[in-house]
Amino acid sequence: MTRAMLRRKLRWTTFWLGLVLVMAFAAKMVEIGGGDRQLIEYGKAVYDFFKDMAVVIVTIAAAWLAAVLQRRSKFIESLEEEWRRIVRTKSELFAYCEKAAPSYDEYIAVFRSISDTVDMMRIVYRNVGETGSKVGLHPYVPLQDMRRAIQTLDPSKRNDFTEAERKVVSKAIIQSWNALRETFLEELDLEEPETPILIHGAVRSKKPGATERAIREQQRQLKWQRGLSNRNADIDKLLDDAWDREHNKRDQEELQAPLTPQRRA
Repeated sequence: MTRAMLRRKLRWTTFWLGLVLVMAFAAKMVEIGGGDRQLIEYGKAVYDFFKDMAVVIVTIAAAWLAAVLQRRSKFIESLEEEWRRIVRTKSELFAYCEKAAPSYDEYIAVFRSISDTVDMMRIVYRNVGETGSKVGLHPYVPLQDMRRAIQTLDPSKRNDFTEAERKVVSKAIIQSWNALRETFLEELDLEEPETPILIHGAVRSKKPGATERAIREQQRQLKWQRGLSNRNADIDKLLDDAWDREHNKRDQEELQAPLTPQRRA
């Protein structure tokens, strides 16, 4: 279920629930407003009906919304899985173009990957303009462009592709990938991160160490462990030396870090 379809269903659900509330409110106003007795009785009957059916109406609305949101959740899962497949396929195609003399089996593997990716799109979207008698148009033609581009490097037809030819195909794949990425992820309602890192050469802001409580607990555990009788001296020496080397190296890096000029974005 796409985002647009979800919004339509939510709008209709809101409309019908609002209509029920308006009708119930109007009936109550008729009941307490006085006037014609028959009209008052009618208003009271309508209001009592809605009051008695309130639990049923709310239950039906909740079940309907749960079903709608579940369909949306499954759609998002399928979309995310298809995107992962597209990313893997793009990487495989790009890697294939970087090989000077790929085998025919390697070509078959990457062609099968892009072919599967194109066909798997049917799990997520139907074709645009598809009817009972017409196939329609593939919703994301850049995937087809990637397939057509890699087909020009079919080693069963030629085995003397130049580096320039492979570079052109590689650029065509990247161009198609960029076009696809620009719109495909819009459906996921992605948000900007709360704490992005927008500079190059970023370093960790926290320094090594822990709280006094954690260090005391570490020492307590170490003392307890050293008192055990079933310890292996060779293993202890191996791990102690590895610990010392790692932490001494880390300490030296921390001491030298302030001397290194910071790179700016």
